[in-house]
Amino acid sequence: MASRCFATCVLRQRAVVVKPTRRAMSAAAHLQPQADFLKGEKHRKHPGVTNLKALRLPEELQVAAQSIIHRAQVTRLPERTHKLTNVLWSRKRAVEDLPLRQKAMSLEKQLWEEAMQKDGDIDEEAVEDRIRRKVFSELRRTTYRWSPLKFDEELGVVYMAARLAGGYAAVRRALNEIKKRDPSFAPQSLLDFGSGLGTVAWASHSCWGDSLKEMVCVDSSGPMNILAERLLKGDDERAEPHFKQVYFRQFLPVSPKVQFDLVVAAFTLSELPNGKDREDAAFTLWRKTSSYLVLVENGTKEGHQTLMEARDTLLNKEEKTIHDFRPASVFAPCSHELMCPKLAREPITPCNFQQMYHPLSLPGIKNSNHSMEKFSYLILSRTEPVEAEGVTWARLTAPVLRRSRHVHCHMCCPDGQLQHKVVTARKHSRDVYRCARSSDWGDQVPIIPTVEEDVTSDSEG
Repeated sequence: MASRCFATCVLRQRAVVVKPTRRAMSAAAHLQPQADFLKGEKHRKHPGVTNLKALRLPEELQVAAQSIIHRAQVTRLPERTHKLTNVLWSRKRAVEDLPLRQKAMSLEKQLWEEAMQKDGDIDEEAVEDRIRRKVFSELRRTTYRWSPLKFDEELGVVYMAARLAGGYAAVRRALNEIKKRDPSFAPQSLLDFGSGLGTVAWASHSCWGDSLKEMVCVDSSGPMNILAERLLKGDDERAEPHFKQVYFRQFLPVSPKVQFDLVVAAFTLSELPNGKDREDAAFTLWRKTSSYLVLVENGTKEGHQTLMEARDTLLNKEEKTIHDFRPASVFAPCSHELMCPKLAREPITPCNFQQMYHPLSLPGIKNSNHSMEKFSYLILSRTEPVEAEGVTWARLTAPVLRRSRHVHCHMCCPDGQLQHKVVTARKHSRDVYRCARSSDWGDQVPIIPTVEEDVTSDSEG
């Protein structure tokens, strides 16, 4: 009898050990598809990580820039560098005629209503003259005065001191999105519209090296083209360029059928005088794109809205003449092709990202070891992105807040909504949790459907 009771107890203990719980069975069911998205990578290097460590300018570019700046002997360089940086960051698009007329009519109507409320007879002609002068005065006071930037050689050197390193960092980070997510892409041709100092050519060469056989740099400023060529030759006219097949032009190639594997416009669209010119430029650049179009702007509200304007143009408007019938699809940073949710909220905040970099070391200018470039970008592709089965990706729109056994992620999701998600290993699997914990602002994180979710609208977070 005792031996039978002992055997029964042993069997019960084995049953307790062997029988899995319902929660364990659910977790095991999710484990296999969740591990697939890693593609053999470690969690800290999962496919959605596109951030880079603090970037340095290529040694040859840095030495050449320092040589040019030293030889230029620009007076008050630190002060002028600081002032130009502020001007470029606060720069807005030119005010369009229609909004300006609407503002004038609204103001005029308000002033007439105020005048008519006063007792007694009024001299309409005198009131009309006074209102007209007041409207013009108010518009002059409140309307942004846009004017095109014109670079001579000296201002070009100031621009080099102010923006070479930061501009390089933003472009290099944007291009890394393509390099990381499409490793088979090896562009042979590049078109840089608004090339300035040739930063895009340097950043592209850093990514793809000798794969690039032709780089066409287009900038309407002759002095900037000369500076870009000097940088390429290490500030030595007799030297060979650091990399060859770079061609500087003041106008875009005329033929509409000529395409380039990679087309880039960095800090350029926002410098065009009106919306019609920006729309035409977006269509022209897309027409010349055979694989990827990369647009980069300052990480301000103006910069972001300029990119969303181009995005809407290329996704929703039709060209008059089409040579390449492959439609545009958004490659990055958006995880969808719906309206940007940040534009639908008040107050509007820009969708921007940041990249740490080492600033250019210059005489008389005290720089920290690291600086941060805040930028917005948009990448459009001729091909539909291929996503792993069973997983979609969301873009992190803010720093990840890491807490004990959970992380807070603010993200833009494939359904076009901003969400604040609390990610844990229990609810989202160990793989997803570790990936989220290893990610940061600007990276993508995997979203896999789970039985239990802890998601709120980002406005509630």
